[in-house]
Parts: sequence; C-alpha cells; structure tokens
Amino acid sequence: MQAVDFNLLLPLDALLTERSVTGAARRLGLSPSAMSRTLARLRRVTGDPLLVQAGRGLVPTPYAEEISGQVHALCRDVQAVLRPAAGQLDLASVHRTFTIRAGQSFVELLAASVMAEVAEAAPHVRLRFVPKPDKEAEPLRDGRIDLEIGVLGSSAPELLTQLLFRDRLVGVARSGHPILADGAVTPERYAACGHVAASRRGEFHGPVDDALAELGLSRNVSLVVPRYPDAMRVVAGSDLIAAVPRSCLGNGLTAGPAVGQGLVSSGLESFDLPVRTAEFAISAIWHPRLQADPAHRWLRETIAAVCRRAYP
Repeated sequence: MQAVDFNLLLPLDALLTERSVTGAARRLGLSPSAMSRTLARLRRVTGDPLLVQAGRGLVPTPYAEEISGQVHALCRDVQAVLRPAAGQLDLASVHRTFTIRAGQSFVELLAASVMAEVAEAAPHVRLRFVPKPDKEAEPLRDGRIDLEIGVLGSSAPELLTQLLFRDRLVGVARSGHPILADGAVTPERYAACGHVAASRRGEFHGPVDDALAELGLSRNVSLVVPRYPDAMRVVAGSDLIAAVPRSCLGNGLTAGPAVGQGLVSSGLESFDLPVRTAEFAISAIWHPRLQADPAHRWLRETIAAVCRRAYP
C-alpha cells in the first residue's frame, strides 16, 4: 500500500472549511505561502484541483464538496483518539488551540485575564477569539468553534451550558449629563433624553422600549451601533444615553461613577434604569462531543473562575 501522509488531513480540512488559503493558514498558524505549497501537494495526492478561483474567492470542486464532511469527521476522530484520557491530563504538555466565540465586551474586559490564567497553567495552549455575528449553533456542531460565551439561543437543544454570571441592563451617561442631576431618574426624564442603542441587526426597538410602552412612554433612539462598547464610546462624547449590560462596566457594577476595567472610562457614569427589564444569563456553551474532553473541561472551569472573580 502506498504511504499516506496523514499530516495533510488537517490542512485539507482547514482549506475546505475556510475556502481560502489565507484563512486556512491563519486557522492552523501557518504562513500563506506554506499553505499554498500544502494545497499544491494535496492537488498532486488527490489528483483534483480541490479549490478553484471564482472571482476574488475560491470555490470547491465537486470532489471537494463530496469529501468535505468525511474529512472533517476524520479530523475530529483522530484528534479525539490522540487527546489525553480523563484523569491523565498534563497541562504543561498540552498543545491545543481553542476557538472561542464571544461578544466584543467579553473580549475587551476579560480576554486578557483568561489568557493569563491559561498561560500560567498551560503554556502551549493558544486561544483564538472570533466575532459573534449571530447565535447560530452550526459552528459548535461542526467544530469550527470549541466554546461560545453569551446568551443561549433556542436552535440547538443538544448544546450544553454552564452559567458564568447573571447580567441586567443599566443606564450609562457621560459625567455631568442632566439625567444624573436633580434627583431620581424617573421614566419620564429617561424617555425624554436622546438615546443610542446597540443591535447587531440594526434594530431601533428593544426590551427597554417594551418596558416604557407599558407606562405609555416612548424614547427617541436617534442612533444604532453594532455593539455595546460602541454605544458606550458614543455616550462618553455626546449627550446621548444608552442601556448596556452591567458587565460592560467591568467591576463597576453599582450605580455611580463607572470605574471598572478595560473599556470603561472615568467620563462615564452608570445608573439604574427606571423601568424593569429581565435579567439574562451569560453562559459557556459547547457541543456534547466535548463534554468529556479533559482539556476542554479545564478551559471551561478556568473561564468560569475568571468570571466569578470579575462578577461576584
């Protein structure tokens, strides 16, 4: 039987998943030129072009489409076989890259703390934080991401979760804003202000508007930005106010000057919203196939410990 280079499996999986030489190289920590040479080898071995140019991108050939799922499953199985068995995990010898999907606020506020904990115990473990444009479960199912941090969606009942902390919306305004003067923040005074909202889908309406509507009030949302940290930066330099998760304040979880960590500046102050909105759970979310993986379990526990210290 002709010798087979099994080292080609991981690059092949990365290329078929990313459909980009540059993306596959980034995924495996290689240079684009090295990945180009690997693609050339794969073409010689398989006798198929695998990926061909289409405009500015690459598209898979029919053969590549046919084997894509099989290649991905093989890579998962091989990695599972070669991982340490439960109870035999030596963190100092673990060489893994974990891909984590999380919101911008978590990355800016807690990624450094998580990485410090990981590096101290497992110096060869790398973390890759990727953007969170939606809550689709498919990347967890097919292994493109190892862990998600956020609010659990309803599209994948098989996913497993661990509560990290409970969050709620609070108001933020620049220091010296009129909303912070003259006593309590009433629903009427709050609704009369100009507002900036954060929404990945660009929506002007949210839970705060529902709560105001129950009181016969409405607010003027004149600006929508994609993320909560963006809204906080707008607030710091304008007369607009925003409703953001209190976790965005870092350790400044009480009303008053926001002197937390990371993206919170001394030019912002927080206040309790004058309307009731529901609390929400921020969880670690993963696929059941990683439930018994010792390194993955250690990573989950590490992130949970960091969150407990940051948001007791």
